This record gives sequence, C-alpha cells and structure tokens, in this order.
Amino acid sequence: MAAISFREPDRVPVFFRYWPEFTRPWRQERPQAAAAHQDGRPAPDPAEYYGNDVYVATPDETPWPSRAAKIGRSGDYVVKRDGWGRVTGTREGSSFYDELELPLPDKHALDRLEFESPADDRRYEAALKRVRERQSGPNPPCIFIKVGGPYLRTSNLRGIEQWLVDIAEDPEFASALASKVTDHIIQVGLEMLRRTSLGHPVVGIYDDVGCNRGPMVSPASYERIFLPPMRRMIQTFKRAGARWIFMHTDGNVLPLLDGLVEAGLNVLDPVEPKAGMDVVALREKYGDCLAYSGGMDNAHILPRGADEEVRRHVLRVLGAGRGGGLIIGCHSIGHDVSVDRLEYVLTLIREHGGYPLQFG
Repeated sequence: MAAISFREPDRVPVFFRYWPEFTRPWRQERPQAAAAHQDGRPAPDPAEYYGNDVYVATPDETPWPSRAAKIGRSGDYVVKRDGWGRVTGTREGSSFYDELELPLPDKHALDRLEFESPADDRRYEAALKRVRERQSGPNPPCIFIKVGGPYLRTSNLRGIEQWLVDIAEDPEFASALASKVTDHIIQVGLEMLRRTSLGHPVVGIYDDVGCNRGPMVSPASYERIFLPPMRRMIQTFKRAGARWIFMHTDGNVLPLLDGLVEAGLNVLDPVEPKAGMDVVALREKYGDCLAYSGGMDNAHILPRGADEEVRRHVLRVLGAGRGGGLIIGCHSIGHDVSVDRLEYVLTLIREHGGYPLQFG
C-alpha cells in the first residue's frame, strides 16, 4: 500500500504469477517447500512459499453461474457450458478450446439479456475462503479484489472475432453491450468490496486489451466504446471506498494510457517489455500519477539471459521504484523459467530491493 501511494516502505514489494507449468516441476524439485503445513493449512504454492506481497481474490462475475456444467465427453474431448453461457469443447489438459455455441448470436436479443443476481452468496464463497486462508498465514499478503473489464469480458458473449467486427461495424451496439456487461461486473465488485471489508482496498480490473504491437482496437474505438464504462467502474469503486484502482492488461497499451490515467487509474500491470512497455520510461513520463506492477521481461531475459544480464535487468527495473511506485514482478512464470533462475531473481530483489535503493 505504501509503494503504490508513492512512499518508500522497507523494500520493493513482489508480485509473481506462477503458471501450473512452473508449479509442477517446482513441487518435484523442492518437495520440502511444497509440503503441507503442520497446522493443517493447505500446502503452499510458489506464490505463498516465496512471499508474494499481493493476493488476488476473484469472485464469480459470470452472468449465469448456475448454468455452468459439463455437457458431454467423447474420449478426451470434453464439452462444457460455462457461466458466460458459452458451450466449449476442449481436450483434457489443453489451454485452448473450440467455441461451439455463443450466448448472444443475435445482437437484436440484447434487450432480452437478463443476468443472475450479483448478490448470490455462491459467487463469493470460494474467494472469501481463500482470503481467510491467506490472511491467517504468518505473512499475510495485500488483498486485491479482481473483476473483469468491458472489452474482454464482453467478447465472451459474442466470440472474439464477431466482437471485433461489432466494434468496427456497429459501435453503438458494441457500446450498449459493453455497458450492460460492465454494469453487472460493477455490482459484483461492489458486493465483493462489502463482503471483504478491507481497510484500504484495491480493486483490480483485468481487461486484456493489448497485444505485442499495440491495442486490439483503435484508440478512437477505445475512447468511444470502452473508456466511458472504464471511467464509470473506476469512479464507482472509489466512491465505494476503494483507494486504488489496479488495471491488468497484456501487451502494448501506450496509446490508451493518457485516457486511463485521466479516468483515475492508479496502478498498471504487468508492463511487458516484450510488447515495448518500459517501466522506467513510463515512470519518467507519468511521475507519481501512475504506479506499476511488473516490469520484468519473462519472454527473453528471465528464461534465456545470462546471469549478469538478468542482474542488470533486475536492477534497472528496481530503479523505477525510487520514491515508491513499484511492485516488481512480471506477467507470469512458466515452464521456460527454471526454479534455479527464479530463486536467483528473488535473491537479487532481496539483496538490492531494500529502501533506500542505493545501486547505480
């Protein structure tokens, strides 16, 4: 909290996301670290074991959680309906799926869309249970409340290809649909805020609107269709007591940042170097108007760089945290980052990330 308020705490906070492709070999290579707690708490994951300073609590924000069900199976091909109303098919263990049926194939049915109640207790039970578990540990992290945003979540109702066509061909419809989805997500976020009762809450809006080359939609389309509901989300959550708004979006969103900062955004994540996002340059540009989470290169330097290259990279990113304003980390830790390399990076952060930052 101190860091994203541009105050210098004892050290730069850390936030790494560990994919299952990393966690599985980590459990094999560090079996003692991955063993269950003696007090009966579940076995730690890498985020807990290595001391992540952030935990993201995620309620069920889908429009129709009661509809989620497994529909059928053919060998290892499983067909499911999710809470967004999509029917998908995927092979077990795969990260990708076929969209077999979409909940809003006819855009003229927009007025008939009705979502299940945001007040349903079942939306929050699992998230609140995990919050209690994390808060009961010896080093409880800062809790961020996670909700989706207007661009990516709305695509679930139309399918990503048709959604991009809608944005280009019928911006009025796209705006109306995004607004309806956003209003629902806002109510889920407000309910989660109420139920967690955090002293100085942070709400994270997760809305991947960028790719490596730039935004997925033109800046003009974003300003017309998506910035107004984003502004409404930010303002509503702040009026409800959220002190900071954190936005996660992959890719290069430089053309959108001025509008998001003007709308009240406080923290940007994950600031991917592979997409041309440079946390040091951004800190110089926006000063204390925008804090950052991430900044490290998980595509090239962490997986394949020599130790000295990794060291220089870690120190450079840490430099963006002078005066606060930085939670160091990266988009994700996957199979291509070894356990030894991760531990080397964390050692560097511990050695050089204490305030006052005195290197370079």
